[in-house]
Amino acid sequence: MTPETAALRLLVLSLLETADDGALPPIVQLGHPALRRPAVEFDGQLDDAELAAFLTLMRRVMHEAPGVGLAAPQLGVPLRLAVLEDVFPVDEAVAEVRERAPLPYFAAINPRWRALCEQTASFYEGCLSFDGYQGVVERYRRVALDWTGDDGAARSDEFTGWQARIVQHECDHLDGTVYVDRVVTRSLASTAEYQGRWARPDITEARAGLGF
Repeated sequence: MTPETAALRLLVLSLLETADDGALPPIVQLGHPALRRPAVEFDGQLDDAELAAFLTLMRRVMHEAPGVGLAAPQLGVPLRLAVLEDVFPVDEAVAEVRERAPLPYFAAINPRWRALCEQTASFYEGCLSFDGYQGVVERYRRVALDWTGDDGAARSDEFTGWQARIVQHECDHLDGTVYVDRVVTRSLASTAEYQGRWARPDITEARAGLGF
């Protein structure tokens, strides 16, 4: 085991120990170097039990936040691991305009995505690592994702609409990219301002009001 692998494993074990003591680890915020470094491929740095425990912990943190996805770098761990799940109730009009359908939970090990069309969609999104803000990001509407499941099996699937947005957002984290790198800067709003003024199915009113 290399020194780098040993240090990474000890970091994960320390997070698991903290959780065992009843405290979930914090989600690191913008400015933390882990958010700006491409994560390394998972290739056995953790044994099966440790990996399963860490993915479970990531899911717990995601639920507690709450959010629809969490990447390992958001806990300060530079591994290509992510958990995704979107089962929040959504207004029917919002669901239709944003193509937001429930996304059952899955863990993605070493995920890689590719666009399936040139069509894009622009909507507000937020990030658990840039707490308190929302911004408009343009993303591909349909993507394919290849990954290894938590059972070790190779998997591949296609995602559309909001599910595709979640996939791209979480994979960005694994490449050292945060959504503010892609945001339409004039659209940025505090969560309170967004909820009070711009929380509409689309961005038409926000575009007119904020001039973007």
